[in-house]
Amino acid sequence: MIHHSSTNLYRALIPGPAPILAVLALSACAGQAEMASVPEAVRDSGAVMERLAPSMQLVVMDDSAADERALQALHELEFRSLGKGANQVRGVVLALDSTRNNPAPRRVGSPRGGTASAPTYSLDIESFASHDRVQYYVDFFLEASRARFNIWLGRLARYEGMIRNVLRKYGLAEDLVYLALIESGYSNTAVSRARAIGMWQFIRSTGRAYGLRIDGWVDERRDPFKATDAAARHLLDLKEEFGSWYLAAAAYNGGATRVSRGLQRLNEDEVSDSTFFELRRWLRRETRDYVPKLIAATIVAKDPAAYGFDSIPLLEPLVFDEVTVADQTGLDVIANLADTTIRAIRELNPQYYRGATPPGEMATVRVPRGSGNLVAQGYARLDPSERVNFVEHVVRRGETLGEIAERYGIGLSALRVANPRVRPRRMRIGQRLVIPLSQAARRRAAGTSKARAVTRAAVPRSGYHTVKWGDTLWIVSQRYGVTVGDLRAWNNIPQGETLLQTGQRLRVKP
Repeated sequence: MIHHSSTNLYRALIPGPAPILAVLALSACAGQAEMASVPEAVRDSGAVMERLAPSMQLVVMDDSAADERALQALHELEFRSLGKGANQVRGVVLALDSTRNNPAPRRVGSPRGGTASAPTYSLDIESFASHDRVQYYVDFFLEASRARFNIWLGRLARYEGMIRNVLRKYGLAEDLVYLALIESGYSNTAVSRARAIGMWQFIRSTGRAYGLRIDGWVDERRDPFKATDAAARHLLDLKEEFGSWYLAAAAYNGGATRVSRGLQRLNEDEVSDSTFFELRRWLRRETRDYVPKLIAATIVAKDPAAYGFDSIPLLEPLVFDEVTVADQTGLDVIANLADTTIRAIRELNPQYYRGATPPGEMATVRVPRGSGNLVAQGYARLDPSERVNFVEHVVRRGETLGEIAERYGIGLSALRVANPRVRPRRMRIGQRLVIPLSQAARRRAAGTSKARAVTRAAVPRSGYHTVKWGDTLWIVSQRYGVTVGDLRAWNNIPQGETLLQTGQRLRVKP
């Protein structure tokens, strides 16, 4: 039974191996229109596309690349006016939107229609709206980055309610919701040159300091809900340290130490939001303009219609159920149980960046709203050997990524998506790769391996196999025509344990 409440937090207990189902009001849409733009050769490039659908990931990757170009241009702007025809900034071409007549940049408070009344702010916007650098970035959002800003406004519609709720929970100024706009354009896959990741652009050390899990299977910097909570706590700490939201924002971008040193040079007894503008000369160039960017983004995003943003591609807020899985489970398996696409599950669970929950532990997976009971019940009936359509491959001397993809009969793009941290030209001997396989590809691979086993891999008389360098349970199981479950049972290998030691003896027959 599912209980409903005004807080939109519902919980139900489901018996069996998948015991917990939590329904939260926060939905994934599987945009088929985006798939139409993907080449047919990509959409049909191998059996793995059946469930993993990496072509959908390519769409997301292309969109993230466009974000990266726009954000890089935003971060690299120099002290000059776009209004004088300077359309190139430090080698970055700023692509103007020539498909429409852009309205002239508007000073805050000047009439142009749009909203019936002037917007209200929780940050002190009015005092600094006429500052030259603020207007400079208003022009940038309206001209050079107009097309991307329109997309970012669409993403804002998806996350704004959730972010404002978290900011309100910690007593923060709610207009800090626009800080994520200038950080990432509300992209959970954004990666900066400094390796800051996710919507709130946490570096590894800061993310971990605020309780985000970052390891070989999970990166919660990509989780919009957990990362937002961590960002709110971080901003609250910075506000308590510096006494000003704008100084806190500057420290969020440039580091608390740099802001502290600047304040020591400034040597003022009291600080306020205006202190930031006195401090700017002692800050790095990007941090020096960080608050003007935030103010400009707030001005435009708060009243987009007044600036001519009339066709924003609004995204629906995320609504989902949460299901607890008992051990490592592929997101493609979850998508199959939920009767949805892998894109939908990945969008709801960006923290599982390798396409599967971590091995050897319980994990919570978000599924589209209304499918939680279906998934939990289906998972309870699922054989443990069917939970993961992934196998692990240990890189051997001389192997290339292309050769490995060919060996397992999958597309190279699918292999790259499943191993985002692997650099094809810098693979190491012994490095472990996740190999995504659909059920059809797995059966085909198993059939091929069993056929080979008849001629070249007869079971030794002793009944044991001596593990060689690069062997995995799956490779051994296919070599001798048995299942991974059999090998675990015969050798007392617990679920979740995948590592084999060179020289180890494995029983390969009953």
